[in-house]
Amino acid sequence: MIIRLLAGTAAGLMLLSGVASAEPVTGAPELTGNELYKAAKLPTVACKPAKGTSSASTTKYVTKLVGCLNKAWKPAIKGFQPVKVVFKAADDKQSCSTGLDVSTSFSEICATEIHVRLANDWIKAKSDMKVFTSIVRTWSGVVSGQSGIGEAWYSMQNDASESQMSQQNRRYYLQLDCFMGVSEKALGRQVKDWKPTIRDKNFWESFLKNKYSGKPANRLYWLQQGYQAGKPGACNTWKAADAKVA
Repeated sequence: MIIRLLAGTAAGLMLLSGVASAEPVTGAPELTGNELYKAAKLPTVACKPAKGTSSASTTKYVTKLVGCLNKAWKPAIKGFQPVKVVFKAADDKQSCSTGLDVSTSFSEICATEIHVRLANDWIKAKSDMKVFTSIVRTWSGVVSGQSGIGEAWYSMQNDASESQMSQQNRRYYLQLDCFMGVSEKALGRQVKDWKPTIRDKNFWESFLKNKYSGKPANRLYWLQQGYQAGKPGACNTWKAADAKVA
């Protein structure tokens, strides 16, 4: 079996490819009619890992959280392959997706694994907000990759206008937000306000200067769509009206 690319932290791919196609998206059934959209509502997974303020407790927290995500998404993705989390050495600051050195904590997808660097900003924090948001956002790339969406997005032709290319990239990243909402619903996370979620950015989002993130109102819309529905069928940004992917 060919292991599909896990395209979550796709910043590196983005910089190399300028991926896009003319709008609306046509001739790309892996994007517009993916089998993932037919999946049932994800089962609720009992997942309440406790985050302490030590490296050991934070490592345990992340490991359990990724395990819960594996369990939650397994029924939704055909041929699902459990994802392993790998913790980087304390002095290893390099991001595999961008080549940048990052001094803070971060998570990203490297090949078929989630790589995590733990620093004091996550370890010493009493709240799990930052680490939870980063891991679950990174996990959206696992969904995109194992469903074939990431590969289809990456394979789109580069012959569209700059504005059209930017829109297709926003469709991709807004879909990641929606998958994040689905994940949080499956994990039983109670969310009353999504604004802190979109304010808390992964390092690569800051690197891209939010060029492809979409308007804050649309990010909130897609997060809520995923959370309220609890299933990936709510996340078909590829067929959404232009206004919803601006």
